[in-house]
Amino acid sequence: MNEVCVRVAVRVRPLLPKEVLHNHKVCVRVVPDSTQVMVGTERAFSFDHAFGPTASQDDVYESCVRPLVESLVEGYNATVFAYGQTGSGKTYTLRGGHVASLLDEQGGIIDRVAQDVFLLLGQKKQNGAAQTTVRVSYIELHREELRDLLELHTNHKELHIREDDRGNTGNNHSGQCF
Repeated sequence: MNEVCVRVAVRVRPLLPKEVLHNHKVCVRVVPDSTQVMVGTERAFSFDHAFGPTASQDDVYESCVRPLVESLVEGYNATVFAYGQTGSGKTYTLRGGHVASLLDEQGGIIDRVAQDVFLLLGQKKQNGAAQTTVRVSYIELHREELRDLLELHTNHKELHIREDDRGNTGNNHSGQCF
């Protein structure tokens, strides 16, 4: 596994139909054949990965997330953290174009991770690997409130992320690591 602990990728989404209708202009673009993003005409920012509006879900997954899944199956922790303002494309990137997109090219990171984790674990089991337990959290931080989107009863329940003295991270509603 590579020594780099954190990598940062940026994905520039295309203008939405309502933005085109209101004559909004693109102000962020990816510099061709680079990992730089230009804001306006003078400000350049460099990232580990930069994806323009024509990048596919598969492009993002294969470059940024698949290596994490492979490491995860080998026993390493992995986190995909999506950050951006409302409407910037986080949900599309994570969940995909629509609910029935699991095998579709518009399927998001979550669909693809689930598919690959169980595929890779199945391969390990065929090779005689020990029993494996999978625990998943899908946490949303919105307006300084934390919610586990997989736990139905956390809409009004306050969640806290804690780390024990061994460096294990967990939450207060299950006591399990995530």
